[in-house]
Amino acid sequence: MTTASTRLHLHLVSDSTGETLEIIAKAGLARFEGAESVKHFWPLVRSEGHLDRVIAEIAQRPGLVIYTLVDGKVRDRLQSRCAALGLPMVSPLDPTIQALSDLLGQTATTRPGRQHIMDAAYFRRVDAINYTMVHDDGAGSDDWEEADIVLAGVSRTSKTPTSIYLANRGYKTANIPIVPQSPPPAILFKLKAPLVVGLTTAAERLMMVRRNRLLSLGQAPETDYVDIERIEAEVAYARRLFADHDIPVIDVTRRSIEETAAAIINLVQARETRESAQP
Repeated sequence: MTTASTRLHLHLVSDSTGETLEIIAKAGLARFEGAESVKHFWPLVRSEGHLDRVIAEIAQRPGLVIYTLVDGKVRDRLQSRCAALGLPMVSPLDPTIQALSDLLGQTATTRPGRQHIMDAAYFRRVDAINYTMVHDDGAGSDDWEEADIVLAGVSRTSKTPTSIYLANRGYKTANIPIVPQSPPPAILFKLKAPLVVGLTTAAERLMMVRRNRLLSLGQAPETDYVDIERIEAEVAYARRLFADHDIPVIDVTRRSIEETAAAIINLVQARETRESAQP
């Protein structure tokens, strides 16, 4: 799978947004070294006529068809057409839905896109995103107490993208840079409701990230901002600050944004469990 002629085509056919299929496909491909693929997205397929148009496109670029379709007629038509074309196909949610059906003693609904309904959880997520966007880089410290999470760390420790990811998971997240020359406001260490988490990273890695950032902006990379001794001092200062105030620390050196966010969510849930266990 390393040449254009043998590149794998993945056709993601969904009666909703296709977000679930994209995650599944990405997770599956990650298990194969050097796998080269082209993903074709076919969202909101809810009629046989629409499906026929999609099948005509798929036939021109044969590959694996991964689908989530709840309408029986549309689903049966996809299966029969793929079988006629000799295309491999898989419905990855079927085993999970069947297991849940057996345990709950219920038949699954046939309404597509129910995970995207605008319920209370949806609006909490929207609120979290709005809050996070206006509490970036130390802004809005007067109402940090309304946050679920406050991230602190030196420049370029992925505070903003991690905050945005957490907001999409429904957590109101503020973040603040730690700068030795300008200590954070005292309110950071007096917060009661939000969980304050420190982010740190290896100095060498931070130097490369900052250097690349300056180059991407067309700026000279030879500044104090990328001086290794200054960076080591910044990182050490932040670590001392976190230790002095008993702030949990996550090293993001070898973590993706998703992994960092998962570790933070684990800390939040652990805290909630401790608090609920208290008399």
